[in-house]
Amino acid sequence: MTNTFKDSLFIVGQYLLPHHLISRLIGVLAQSEWPWVKAPLIRLFIDRFDINMAEAERQDPSDYRSFNDFFTRALKADSRPIDGNATDWVSPVDACVSQFGRISAGRIIQAKGRDYSLSELLGDTVMAEQFDQGEFATLYLAPKDYHRIHMPMAAQLVKTRFIPGKLFSVNPLTANTVPRLFARNERLVCEFDSPHGRFVMVLVGAMVVASIETTWSGVVAPWRRRIQEQAFDTPTPAFQRGQEMGRFRLGSTVILAFEPDGICWSSKIKKGANVKLGQRLNHRS
Repeated sequence: MTNTFKDSLFIVGQYLLPHHLISRLIGVLAQSEWPWVKAPLIRLFIDRFDINMAEAERQDPSDYRSFNDFFTRALKADSRPIDGNATDWVSPVDACVSQFGRISAGRIIQAKGRDYSLSELLGDTVMAEQFDQGEFATLYLAPKDYHRIHMPMAAQLVKTRFIPGKLFSVNPLTANTVPRLFARNERLVCEFDSPHGRFVMVLVGAMVVASIETTWSGVVAPWRRRIQEQAFDTPTPAFQRGQEMGRFRLGSTVILAFEPDGICWSSKIKKGANVKLGQRLNHRS
């Protein structure tokens, strides 16, 4: 079977498969605390993706309650230093920069020859206008990556919007093939206000992602399939630069959006570049 045929079969299958049912069933396995379920899954994952357990707080695989507990494992405090000073933007995750650049005419680049509407992604036309002509970055978390999400800048949480949708895979093949991928998938839109401008973090769900979790509300709408909005009045939840704000239970993507003149990218930020949590994103003049 050729790679082209297998790739085509993979894409077609995603249109036909019951995304949420598959993800929920896998989520049950991932949450199981039975040793005969969790132990083989954890060991297979470590071997398959060459996970560096020396970075983890708990290095013994048997110390984890479930596969999800392992997948969202904490790292040692010194394994991801936060670069720069208080005015520098930093990567919120370990990831690959799949795309980055200008938000032009309200549209974001998804892949070569493909773009999509920022207002559709955010579910809010007024909010999208605020970020038009600003910058964005799409950060893809591979299975091997650390899957906790941290703050790129000290900020206060303004509001969130959970938008139900599909659960297509977000790997590079799917991003290059499925139109409007990130605006079709389930996602949590988080708007923050910082001393250096407002910014948005969009946590995008994907195939087999059991759920998205935040530090202020726990698991986000794992079963209810409707838009849910929450505005935060004074005092709003406040976060320090580099502080954990959420996590993916089985992978996915974070999309950052900045206001116009909100960030000038570091020369190290390139399409396809790998970044680490705490790595400086902005250029220093």
